[in-house]
Amino acid sequence: MPAAPVARSSFGATDAGLLLMAAIWGINFTVVKAGISAIPAEAFNGLRVLLAAVVLMVVAFSVAGVRAFPKRRDALALLAMGVMGNGVYQLLFIAGLSRTRAGIAALVIAAGPAWIALLSRLFGRERLSGRGWMGIGLQMIGMLSVVASTGALDADSSAFTGAAFIMMGSVVWALFTVLLQPYTARVHPLHLASLTLSSGALLLFVVGLPSILRLDFAAVPLSAWGAVVYAGVGALVIAYLLFYRGVRVLGPTRTAMYGNLQPLIALLVAWVALSERPTVWQGAGGALVMAGLLVSRTARMQPAGPAPHGPSSPTR
Repeated sequence: MPAAPVARSSFGATDAGLLLMAAIWGINFTVVKAGISAIPAEAFNGLRVLLAAVVLMVVAFSVAGVRAFPKRRDALALLAMGVMGNGVYQLLFIAGLSRTRAGIAALVIAAGPAWIALLSRLFGRERLSGRGWMGIGLQMIGMLSVVASTGALDADSSAFTGAAFIMMGSVVWALFTVLLQPYTARVHPLHLASLTLSSGALLLFVVGLPSILRLDFAAVPLSAWGAVVYAGVGALVIAYLLFYRGVRVLGPTRTAMYGNLQPLIALLVAWVALSERPTVWQGAGGALVMAGLLVSRTARMQPAGPAPHGPSSPTR
């Protein structure tokens, strides 16, 4: 029998956590821009992700323990997905952000929910209602409005190359999110996060090792080390744990909707810290993004296939 539609849920702790996640990631664009101005991008990325992986592994085994560690097959699958979601994605993210503005990068990433919705439908994971697609449409229109006005500010090949890297990374992240969903129901979130991050960290550290070996650590200012800590522990530990909980409780598409608050936060922070002044069109586009978020969050959604055995979704 077809699965019953997932009931709408009221705003709760998971939603509040996803708002915090969006704030951390929105601020992170400016933090990373500041960090890679003092530390080479490859070294910065390798150091922050390595720090995050170590912290998360310690937290996982301290809180969840060894007994909650996933079975060998699941662990290997998560390690493989981590290379894609936390390795390849981060390489594309840093390559893009180092070539374009923080605000533009955040706005390109705002298309993520549309990619996730399409891939979820393609993989037979979720079916979004007409109202949900309307919300995504509003978000896409808002993003295009902002990009259309912002693109003229950085109309050089480097900026557009950076935007292309960011867009490719967004697609990679969407695929990672959709593939990850089944594991969130049976793997402890701390072990899930630590496994996917550790394999990605290994890739990034290997790529960044030559740059790290050439780095004059004594010459790096304290603010740059602060950026490493924030972009590592804040963006890759705290925010990721909130993200994984959102995928488990709300599903990948609804979780991604909160990611569209990132460009609004990123624009405001970049305006204050980097003098990237937003335009009227950016404000209008941001309003459409928020409207689309609210419409999509209240839309009905149902699995595309037969109902799985056991509870259809964890309690909140």
